[in-house]
Amino acid sequence: MIEPGSLNLHLEAITHARILVLGDLMLDRYVYGAVERISPEAPIPVLKVGREQAMPGGAANVARNIAALGGRASLIGLVGADDAGGVLKRLLDSEPRIAANLVVDAGRLTTQKVRFVAGAQQLLRADTEQAHPSSETVAGALLEAFDREIATADLLVLSDYAKGVLSDAVLSAVIERARAEGKPVIADPKSVRFERYRGVRLLTPNQHEIAAATGLACEGDGAAAEAGLSVVRSCGIPAVLVTRGERGMTLVQSGEDPLHLPAEAREVFDVSGAGDTVVATLAVMLAAGADLPEAARLANLAAGIVVGKFGTALVHPADLAAAVHARTVTASSDAKITTLAAALERVAFWRGRGERIGFTNGCFDLIHPGHVSLLQQARAACDRLIVGLNTDASVRRQKGPDRPVQDETKRAVVLAALGAVDLVVPFEEDTPIDMIKAIRPDLLVKGADYRLDQVVGASFVQGYGGRVMLVPLVPDNSTTGTIARIGRGAG
Repeated sequence: MIEPGSLNLHLEAITHARILVLGDLMLDRYVYGAVERISPEAPIPVLKVGREQAMPGGAANVARNIAALGGRASLIGLVGADDAGGVLKRLLDSEPRIAANLVVDAGRLTTQKVRFVAGAQQLLRADTEQAHPSSETVAGALLEAFDREIATADLLVLSDYAKGVLSDAVLSAVIERARAEGKPVIADPKSVRFERYRGVRLLTPNQHEIAAATGLACEGDGAAAEAGLSVVRSCGIPAVLVTRGERGMTLVQSGEDPLHLPAEAREVFDVSGAGDTVVATLAVMLAAGADLPEAARLANLAAGIVVGKFGTALVHPADLAAAVHARTVTASSDAKITTLAAALERVAFWRGRGERIGFTNGCFDLIHPGHVSLLQQARAACDRLIVGLNTDASVRRQKGPDRPVQDETKRAVVLAALGAVDLVVPFEEDTPIDMIKAIRPDLLVKGADYRLDQVVGASFVQGYGGRVMLVPLVPDNSTTGTIARIGRGAG
């Protein structure tokens, strides 16, 4: 079990963590659009392009995840002398918590992955790459950059995508030098020759990679543990974390019982970059003082969050904290309590499936049958219901210093436990108008004690063809009335 108090201490400590990341850099491009017809030239869909997006991938995505979680990353890798390399450099230069040390290799192309997406469906991926080992001159430049950075790092991450940066010579040299500096090493392997990574503290293969390396199947918990133990024994690596997709993860440590962690994701939107998120979370949590089992649990939780987002996505401290709070109180990992940015990613996915989005808001202090009735009626009129929840500060400004009775975490957890609610999004402002404008719900719901002209966001929603619904109230149910009756009883 992950304790919220322990997580908060680690999240505070992460801000001081310095992680050195060495590995294969990539540029991830996404081309988003809609498919409305089949090509007359061949039986293939025609993608009408709407927008394009570029972001750092591969080892650079590990660094982005470290920065998103609050740590600082020094990144070392190769780019070509081409436009893609220039784009990648500009993107990394815009990241204040990443110090990028990019070695330019004029003899190679910058690795690119271009994904074509219609709605929530990835149609095609096109790769541009040259996966050959670096020359001695380029390898020397990589090692010089490594020597400049390793002394100030807390931990080294090797992100191996088999594109040529981590040649045998570079790999053995950096592991030896990191160990001489007393710096732990995490390696995310691509090569099936796991003996290349001898000397690292932790290896993080997926089930296909470890099956190929050991010749052992990894279909069940016992088989995954056996394969991990085989690597620990044969390669002298103290710990192996096998990532197993929908089956979760298995941590094997020398001299310890295997730890099996079930998958946390409930809706999988996109698995791009999930392995990078796992490695980044392990790195910052270990640097922040977590032990390996706790770091693995948090990495597993982070993986469940990131596959619920679009693209090469990131996990933020608020995402982890919300998920941990939800799991602690409700014994559920649905992570319905989320930020607006994360909610917008869910909304985009749901809309891609043709689902109608409903929205309501309130303080929801001491939830009573009237609240439940409103939420149930709202959910019956849409496919997904998002609840905007006033934070404690927002409630106090509206209802006085003695409110709320329940703090925002408790109120959010209770709302998230209701089957009618799909997401809970806290907001600090006095009204949810900014949230409504961002979400653009198909349905806006309030109680019938409001007139239409009193409903915040009503004219905006109606302006683009949305619907506003006023729900009949359940008689004799209000939080204020309940508090008053409790006060009279106490007197």
